[in-house]
Amino acid sequence: MSLLSRFKVVTVTHHTLDVQEISNFFINKKSDSEPQVIQRLRKQFDIEECIYLETCNRVSFILFGHFSTDKDFLPQFFQIVNPDLKPNTLDNIGTYVSMYAGSQAVSHIFELASSIDSLVVGEREIFKQFREAYRRAQDMGAIGDNLRLLEKATVATAKKIYSQTKIGEKALSVVSLAIRKMMENNPGKKDKILLIGTGETNQLVSKFLKKYEFDNIHIYNRSINNARDLAEMLDAQSYHINELSEVRSFDIVIICTSANKVIIDLPLYQKMLNSDKSKKLLIDLSVPRNIDAEVVDHCNTEYIDIQSLKEIAEKNLQFRKKEIQKAKPIIEEQVLEFGKLLQDRQIELALSHIPQEISSIKRRALDQVYKSRIENLNPEAKKLVMDMMDYMEKKCVSVPMKLSKNID
Repeated sequence: MSLLSRFKVVTVTHHTLDVQEISNFFINKKSDSEPQVIQRLRKQFDIEECIYLETCNRVSFILFGHFSTDKDFLPQFFQIVNPDLKPNTLDNIGTYVSMYAGSQAVSHIFELASSIDSLVVGEREIFKQFREAYRRAQDMGAIGDNLRLLEKATVATAKKIYSQTKIGEKALSVVSLAIRKMMENNPGKKDKILLIGTGETNQLVSKFLKKYEFDNIHIYNRSINNARDLAEMLDAQSYHINELSEVRSFDIVIICTSANKVIIDLPLYQKMLNSDKSKKLLIDLSVPRNIDAEVVDHCNTEYIDIQSLKEIAEKNLQFRKKEIQKAKPIIEEQVLEFGKLLQDRQIELALSHIPQEISSIKRRALDQVYKSRIENLNPEAKKLVMDMMDYMEKKCVSVPMKLSKNID
C-alpha cells in the first residue's frame, strides 16, 4: 500500500445532511473529552494520526493509517464518536457520511481549506478553523510526520488559491454589504448615526462602526438595558425607542428590529428631520421593513433595504462560484506535488541511515582495519589519508541522495 493511500477523510457536510442535524455526528463530549474520544478511535482502528474538525456545516476526521474501511467501519466509528446516535442512523450511516482515500482525500482537504467545498464559497473562516483543528491535534499528540506534511501543503494550496483567484472577493454578508454602501457615501466621522435595534445584526453593524471610528452614535432600543450594553462598547448614547420622537437632527439611520411593523412612518420622520432638507442615508435591514415606503417616496433619501442587499450577495456568490473553475487546476497540480513530496520524504527516510553507516565504516577503517599502517605514516601522509577519507565520506553520502532525486 502506497503512503498516499493511507490518507483518509471521513466527513458529514451540508451536501448530504441539513446543517441543523450535522451536530449529531460531532464528538459527544457529555462523558468524554475530545482527546479521550480521539485516543479511543486511534486505538480501536489502528489510526496513526488524526485531525478532528467541526464547524456549523461540517464535521471531518482527517486520518492517516493502514486500517480497513469495510462496511462495518463507519457504524463502529460513529458509535464511538457519539454513543447517542440512534440505531437507525447507524444502520444507514452511508447515507450521511462521505469517505475519501488517497489523492481524493488530499484533494478534498485542499478544497475544504480553500473554501471551495464550503456552504458559503470563498469564506475564509474555514481556513482558520482547519489550522486551529490541526493545533488541537498537535496538542493531544495525534499528529505525526504525515499529517504535518499534509497541513503544510494544505496551507500553501489555500494561500495560492486565494492569491491567484478571486474566490474570496465580493462580500456576501448583508451587514458588510450595507456598510460598504454606507462608506461609498463618504460619511464623516462626526456624522450623527442613529442605530435602532440591538439584535445580532446591529451588533455586527456596531463592530464595523467601531472599526471605522465613528464617534457620534446614538442607540435606540425597546430594552434600554440592551441599548446601554451596546452603547458602552461603542462609547455611544443610549435611548428607549420611544425617544425617537425627540430626535431633531441626524445624518444616517441604520435600523433592524424584531418588530413586524413600521417603526418610522412619515410623520415621525418629518418630525425627526426638523425641517432639514439635506439628503439622508437610510439603511433598513429589517424583515418586514421598519421604515415606511412613504418616507422614501416623499423625502430626500438614499434608501438601502435588505432585499436589494440580498440580491447583490447572490450575484457575488455566483461570481465566487465561477472562480472555482480557476481553482480546480491549482488543486490538481498541488495534489500531484504532494504525491511527489511524499515520495521524496519516503526516500529521505529510507536513506537517512546512510550517513551514519558510512561514517561508521570510515571509523572502523581508521581505528581497526588500517590502524597500525596509518600509525606508521609520517604526519603529511596521515593528513592526506584523513583528507581523502573525509572526501570519500561526503561523496558516498551525496551520491545516493542525488540519485534518489532522479527516481520517477
